[in-house]
Amino acid sequence: MWPPNSSDLNLVSYTVWDVLQQTAYQCCRFTTVNQLKQAIVAEWGKLPQRLVNRAIGQWRCSLGGVVQQQSRYIKHLM
Repeated sequence: MWPPNSSDLNLVSYTVWDVLQQTAYQCCRFTTVNQLKQAIVAEWGKLPQRLVNRAIGQWRCSLGGVVQQQSRYIKHLM
């Protein structure tokens, strides 16, 4: 069986994007979309590999949560 098309299975969604959001907005306010994009790209380059590895390691748990919840939203379980 193929897993449902769930955003909960996107490794970047919770772990990495949450960190990127926190670090990008920590430095300043943005007046243009281009400024925000530049900040995200800069912060992406600073992400520690262990964070990415942890996100990958959580995928199996996320997959199990989606199956258990019958494809319903699972972020509150993580």
